[in-house]
Formats: sequence, C-alpha cells, structure tokens
Amino acid sequence: MQQLQDIINQENKKNPLTDEEIAKQLGMGRSDVAKIRRSLGIGNSRQRMREPMKKAIQEILAGFPALSERALTQKLNEAGFCVSRHAVSEVWQQIKAAEPTQPLNGNRIRRADNHSPATSKERLQTAFDALIGSQGSLRTQVELAKAAVLYPPKGLHTLIAGATGVGKSELAFCMHRFAVESGNKPEHTPFVVFNCADYAETPQLLMAQLFGYVKGAFTGADTDKEGLVEKANQGMLFLDEIHRLPPEGQEILYYLIDKGKFRRLGESDTFRGVTLMLIAATTENIESFLLLPFRRRIPMVIELPGLAQRPLEERFQIIVSFVREEASRIQLTIRVAYNAVVALLMYECHGNIGQLRSDIQVACARAFLKHMVQKEELLKVEITDLAPQVVRGLLYLTEQRHVVEAILQGDLEVSPTDQQRYPLQETPYLLPGAVYQEIEDNYIKMENQGIDISIINRVISDELEMKVRQLIKQVQKNKRTLIRQDLEKIVGEKIVNAVDRMIKLAKTRLPDIDDSLFYCLSTHLAASCERLRMNTKLIVNPQFQQLQNEYPSEYELAGKMIQIASYYLGNDLPEDEIGFITMYLKAYAKKDPLNGAHVGVVVLTHGRVAEGMVQVANRLLGVEYAKALEMPLEESSEAALQRALPIVRQADSGKGVLILADMGSLVGFGKLITDALGVVTRTVTRVNTPMVIEAVRKALVPDADIDEIANALKWDNLSCELDEYHGGPENKLPDAIVSICLTGRGTAEWVARMIDDFMPEKQVKLITLGALTDEDVQSRLTQIGQSYNLLAVVGTIRTLVPGIPFITAKEIVKGNGLEKLKKIVRLRGGYYKPGPELPDTACLLNGLIRPELVFLKQFCHNKNEVLNSLGQRLIRQGYVREQYIVSIHEREALAQTVFQDVALPHGSPEYIVKPAIAVMTLKQPIEWVDGHQVEIVFMLALNSYQKDAFRKLYALLNDGEQLLKMKRSENIEQFIRVVTDGEMF
Repeated sequence: MQQLQDIINQENKKNPLTDEEIAKQLGMGRSDVAKIRRSLGIGNSRQRMREPMKKAIQEILAGFPALSERALTQKLNEAGFCVSRHAVSEVWQQIKAAEPTQPLNGNRIRRADNHSPATSKERLQTAFDALIGSQGSLRTQVELAKAAVLYPPKGLHTLIAGATGVGKSELAFCMHRFAVESGNKPEHTPFVVFNCADYAETPQLLMAQLFGYVKGAFTGADTDKEGLVEKANQGMLFLDEIHRLPPEGQEILYYLIDKGKFRRLGESDTFRGVTLMLIAATTENIESFLLLPFRRRIPMVIELPGLAQRPLEERFQIIVSFVREEASRIQLTIRVAYNAVVALLMYECHGNIGQLRSDIQVACARAFLKHMVQKEELLKVEITDLAPQVVRGLLYLTEQRHVVEAILQGDLEVSPTDQQRYPLQETPYLLPGAVYQEIEDNYIKMENQGIDISIINRVISDELEMKVRQLIKQVQKNKRTLIRQDLEKIVGEKIVNAVDRMIKLAKTRLPDIDDSLFYCLSTHLAASCERLRMNTKLIVNPQFQQLQNEYPSEYELAGKMIQIASYYLGNDLPEDEIGFITMYLKAYAKKDPLNGAHVGVVVLTHGRVAEGMVQVANRLLGVEYAKALEMPLEESSEAALQRALPIVRQADSGKGVLILADMGSLVGFGKLITDALGVVTRTVTRVNTPMVIEAVRKALVPDADIDEIANALKWDNLSCELDEYHGGPENKLPDAIVSICLTGRGTAEWVARMIDDFMPEKQVKLITLGALTDEDVQSRLTQIGQSYNLLAVVGTIRTLVPGIPFITAKEIVKGNGLEKLKKIVRLRGGYYKPGPELPDTACLLNGLIRPELVFLKQFCHNKNEVLNSLGQRLIRQGYVREQYIVSIHEREALAQTVFQDVALPHGSPEYIVKPAIAVMTLKQPIEWVDGHQVEIVFMLALNSYQKDAFRKLYALLNDGEQLLKMKRSENIEQFIRVVTDGEMF
C-alpha cells in the first residue's frame, strides 16, 4: 500500500500513471491496484491530473484571455500535458462553474470581470450555446434563427426543414429562449408546441386542436374551447410536421399570418385577433407538400444538415452530451469503452441525432443491468452493449482514423452534472423515460424474493429487449412510410386509403409482402371502379377457378381484401376481382431478400450527388440497402478507389455488386474492384435517381441476377446507353405504344388514358394487351411490330423486346415515366408532324456551328479564360443552362479531350437546352494540359443524338489540310464554310 502511495507521489503530475501502468511496476493486477487506490481515497489518473491542468489553464488564460479551446489544448500539450480538447473543455467548464465567466463568440474563451455585468451581446449567445455546432456546421442556421427572432415587430415566421432527428425541435426551443434572453420577449412568453402528425388521420380534430371550437361545432362539442393559436398569443407557436396539416388548415394559417385573425371551428361571424411568431418544421420537400400561398408567407427557411454531413468532432460532442444526460439521470459516472465510442462515431445513423440518442440510451440501459449485478462504482458501456447496426461502424474506422484519433485517445468517462442542456423534444427514437427505474425496481423486488440471480438477469433482459424491439418497430415504421401523395393525386384519396387497409390485412398473413403491391393494387382498383362507374363490360378472369383450387389461402385472403375495398369505396366489386387480387398476392408475396444472398447496389459519383440519390431510393423502397461514394473533384482516383473497396465489400452478399457510376474514372472502377476483391461487378453509367430506385427495386426481387438487372437498366434508362435506342431504319409504318397488364383492361387502359392526356398532340397509336387474355403476348408484340413502328412498352408486366424500351406503370404514376416516354416519342417517332427530310451531316454541322458562337484570332491567357468565355456565350444565347459551365470544369478536372492542337471540352448533356458548338481560334497557343499546346477550341453542347455530326467534325479535325484552313480563316463565314464543306473562299 505504501509502495503504491510512493509511486503516485513521485509520478509526473501532468501525466499521472494509469492503474495498469502502476500494476506493472508493482507486479499485481490492475483491479487490485484500483481497489487499493480507492481505499486510500486517491482518484484515478484523469482525476489526479485535473488540479494541475486547472492551474495551468488559469495561468495560460491570464496571459491569453481570448484563447480558443483548440489553441488552449495545444499550449497545454506543449507544456507537457497529454490531453484531448474534450478533456480541456470539461476542466474549463468546471472553472467557469466556480468563477464568474462568460463565453464569447462560441469556442472563444474569456474571463469576465467579477464586477462587470455581461454585455447584451454576450447574453444573446447563451441560448444557442447548448446547440452543438452553433459556431461550426450550424453557424449559418443559427445566425438565420437569430435574425428571424430579432426582426421587428414580432419576428419573422420561420420554416425549419430537415430529415427526421436532425434537431429541428431543439432549434425552435433555442429560438424561444433566445427571444427571452435577448429582451425581445418577456420572461413568461408562451411557447406552444403541436405535432400535426398526432391528428393527421382526423383532420377535423386537428383543426379543433389548433384553432379551437364553439359549442355545437360538431358532435361532442359541448362547450367552447380555446385552441393552441390563442394560447400562443404574444408568443411563439411551433408546428412540427406541418406537412401533415391539411390544405384547409394551411389556408387558415396564411390568413392568420396576413391579417392576424382567425375563427374557431363553428364560428361564422366573429374573427379573433392574435399576435404570434410561427415556427414550423417539416421532413418533406417544401414545394411538394405545402401550398404555394402558404410558402410565400413564410419568409425565413432554415435547412438543417443530417448527422452525416456534420464534422465528427461535433458528433463526438453530441455523444458526450447524451452520455452526460444518462449519467445525470442515474447519478452514476459512465465509462464508454474506446471501441464503443468509435462505433457510435462511425456508424450509419439514418435517424440522425434522434436515433443516436436512442442508441446511446439503449446501450446505457443494457449496461445498467450489468451494473446492478456487478455493483461497480462506474457504469461501463462496452461494445457488446451496442446494437448490431452500431457495431458495424467499426468497419469504417480506417476511412477517418486520423480524425478519430485527434478527438479520442481512450475510453470516454462522463460524470453526472447539474448543468443541463436545453432538452430535446421527445422523438419516436426514445425508450420510456423511467426505464432505469423500472430495471432497478424489478431487480430489487425479485432479489428480495430470493429468486436466483440468473433468472433475474434473464427476466429483466427479456423485458429490456422487448422495449428495444418496440422501439425498433417504431423506427422501421417511420422509415418505411411510403410517399403516396402522387398516387392520391391520380387515383384519389379514397382508393389509397382503401388499399392501405387492404395491405395491412395482407401483411397479417403475408408479413414479407413486397411494398410495390401498393402501387399495383391502387391502379388496378382505380380502373375497376372506373369501369363500374361507366357501366363498361366487366372483365372475366379466365383463371378464376384454377386460382381458387391451387391457392386457397391466398384466395381466401383476397376475398377479405375485396370486402374491405367494397366497404371503403362504396362499390360492390365483382367476384372475379378476387381472382385478380389472388394473382397479385402470389406475385408479390416474397421473402425478405436481405436475409439471404442478394445483388448489392453501390452508387459512385463526382461531387455531392450519390448520397442524395441513395437516400431517395432507400427511403422510397423502405430499405437501407443502396450504398454511396462521393468523389470530391480534388481527390485522386486511387484514393477514391481505396475508399470504394470497403463499401463494395460491405454491399456484397454473394451475388455480386451492381455499380452505378456517373462518368470519368469511376466508370472503370468495376474491373479494378473485381480484381482486388474477387467480387463480381457490373457497371451501368450515367446514373440518375430513377435508375438507382429501379436498381434497388430489382435487386430486392428474389433470385435476381446481376446481369439481368444491368441489362434491364440499360433498356429502361434513356440516359444510360442512348446508342441502344438509335431508332433503327426509317419506315413508313405508323407509330405505336403498347400498354400491358394482367387483363389488358384495368391498369393497361388507365395507363393508356394517362399517356393520351399527357401527349394530346401525339400521332401515336395506343394498343392495350393482357397477359391473361391474350394467348401469346410475345407473338402479339411481334405482330404489332410488323404493322407499326413500336416505340415503347409500358405497364405492370415486363416484356423485353429487343431494342424497345420498357417503362413501368409505377414510373408513369410518378411522372418521370411520362417524361421518358415523351423523349422516346420525340426522338424515335412522330410526336411532331413530319418536316422536311433530315439534312446530311454537313448541314447538321452548319446548324450546330452558328455565327454568333464563333470567335476568331482571340487572345486568352489560359484555359479557364477560354472555357468561361465560350460557356458564357452558350448560356447567353440560350443553348445551355448555367450549370453546364460547372459541369465542363468538373469534366476537365477529370479528363480532357485534346489531340493535334485542338481541344474539345464538353459538359453534362442534362444541362443542354438545344445542341450547339462554340468555337474559338487563338492568336497564340495556350497550354491546355501537361504542356499540350492548343490553338483551336470546340466547346461541344451535344448529346448522343448528334453523333453523326460529331463523327464528321472529328474526321475534319484529323485532316491536317482542313485544320490548317480553319486556322487561316479570316472571317466567320469563311470558317463555317471550311467546317461544313471544306471549301475555301
């Protein structure tokens, strides 16, 4: 014992010895050292270092009062300490608690005069100090929030947008506190919170909660009742999930914003006046879910980034704050193992801050149970206490190891504190608040009853895991909310609601049913109801008896689903409909492919594009499946490839990985990845969001084959391989589009009507086919191809016809399919009335190289000057959009097209309004890349449909004589003539 005392007395006070280091010197176990140390009343190494560090901090700040935490940490380490910025921050907080201090400008620190009151500017910052990132990634958002609060006379109405769990509610709460602390609002200013989702299924009740009602307004309204709007008078009203507010509610709100008046439900004459600041929050696209007049009346829009877009240092601070909250709740010091902290830092936290808080709480709850058994002084959170999806975060450590090591040197130890952060609003990600008390009460109760310790552990563990499963179900429910508003616009709310209830019933018997069934049933029922309304001849299901005999359980379920549909739609649907629903159930009742081998999907793009596409696809299809890699323009291909390897390895489950790339070097990653990992890959280029959605949907299908998916994507996506849609030889046959479904009458007719409405000026024949009613669909398509110029096949039944694109009915519903179809008709068929015969290649060039786009004998200093000059001319003349010039610079940073003394810069075709070529000849050659000198620049605003013109131009540029004539041209007309027909005047 004396030896231990002597060792500690002689240790370096700036870097005290750990229990393990002392144990090595004494030749005993670490736990024995800890026990002796505690019996002597000696703290651990961190605790022993606090006093010397506190003294050092005070000495440093005496000379540098405005030092930042980062700089302070650096000076301490230079003085012989070995501490992290987090440890410095904790000691600094203790100093502030003991001495009157005031933070200034976020992380900047100064000691306040004990006798001087804090300035107004200093006080204004305290409300947002609790918001981690207020001086970092959220600085812009915080400044906007402050401006909104301080704007006279009552502040600017504000809309906060961001994904679930990013901290919208916390920002709103901080805005209210800031309004009070700044003196803009009195101390007891009301802050009324209402979540519109709580009453989304009953709009009348939602309106009653918001605006109140008078006696007799509706059944059960026995007295007058004040609404939340009145309660928020002279204060702030925070409406969360405002996209769930019905249109009539939005209309009342924007009248309230304009006039400061509203009526309670049931009032017809009386207007009531209020003065308030409205803060609204939404997780959805503002333009899609909020009425335009309402959007126009909210001048301040603040968008919050997701957790993945914020620095790891801020994420670490958030983790610390949540652990501290748990420590304060249970009044115990919590030690989180190093690997557990790393996993929390690195895992894919799709529910953002809300989910992170939940995962930390679940881990602490599991650790608390062990603590009850082992009765240790600390609550220890180990890697085994984390959920499996959190543990997978360790796989990503190599990607940002240097960042992690800069913020974390060992285990994280957090003590209880009375300094509470402003509380986050409750979210669907939280366990019940009394979970620790329940664990402790149940444990003590059973222990007092003499129940065996192993049984106690099992019972309480089961109870805790049940709560965790309930939480997970709630999270999955939130994540799997399908975006059905588009369908409501097409088939009506009644049908969508009916199908929703049908699907819920189906899932009680077939829990793994594909969510895509929702779209098919909606369109099928819409067509059936339309036939009933029009008294059209009903369809007879030719397989009715066979389905009833072969699939009795599905048939029985379909019968109950039809009863639900008949009840909610107010129509008696015929018995044959049961057969159709049975077929859908058989087609879509599939096992979860993610539990077995499946084709992986990885999206690779330059710039910040891939994450957004993957997020949309995963959310729409209710999975966390597709993976993304975004390659900054300054990153080397080799570095990006190294980052791609672990992502592809994670995505592979044995059936290969489909790589969807945009352009450049990323297109060649597939082969390199296969060589490095041995994983089968297929690459599809020119990726866009619809392609990612379709790829994920196809990969979810059991027995999906990577080659089939890749080939199908090339057919489906017009932007992918346009050369495959070259249109074939011209013919005199009339144009046709085939719409196909099970019967040829339901969805097929409905899709055909949508196409007809969308393209009224078309000159295209619409033909419907039924997979059941037409004996041989493939033969029928062949016959149609002999009589018509078949442009495309659309519908619910995929039928591959070589060279003919297929568009799903789901794409038609969402609108992007109609746009794709319009392109196909325009490019391959007779959407426009026939004009004169196509000009030859020379005339094509003549139409592309126009006089206003040609600049001769120009003097430019460098490549960028040329690119900007030609790009701006194309923009001003209306040939391309502004983003085109950005895409040119991005492509030039990746790869250049240079030969002879000619450069051919070009950008992304999606930003081209109409095709053109801009040209510049130079007085003096300039360096284009790696010493290559250029005298002529052709900026190409072309897509694959101008390939013949490009081939002609390419041939001319490889002709030395023609190239010399271009350089010697004295005027624009002369130059264009050289290009188009080679003559020189």
